[in-house]
Amino acid sequence: MNPCVYMMASKRNGTLYTGVTSDLPGRAFQHRQGLSPGFTSRYGCKTLVWYEAHDTMKLAIQCEKTIKRYPRRWKLNLIEGLNPDWDDLYETLNG
Repeated sequence: MNPCVYMMASKRNGTLYTGVTSDLPGRAFQHRQGLSPGFTSRYGCKTLVWYEAHDTMKLAIQCEKTIKRYPRRWKLNLIEGLNPDWDDLYETLNG
């Protein structure tokens, strides 16, 4: 899979985590299982609610930094534009 920027959530309109990875299925699995100590396990961010693939890791990192600078409302709109029901997109990944 291409490098991806992704957002995990604790619940609909809950705590959000934005990250970047070259292995989205593997990374999302780690978050879901609480295998990575830190922010996502502390706040229960286990649902993959948004992601976007990029051609290079450099572009993915630039996108991640941009998203992290934007206000929460903008992030919620971004999620709801792709995933209005806040479904767990992990189930849709081919991994």
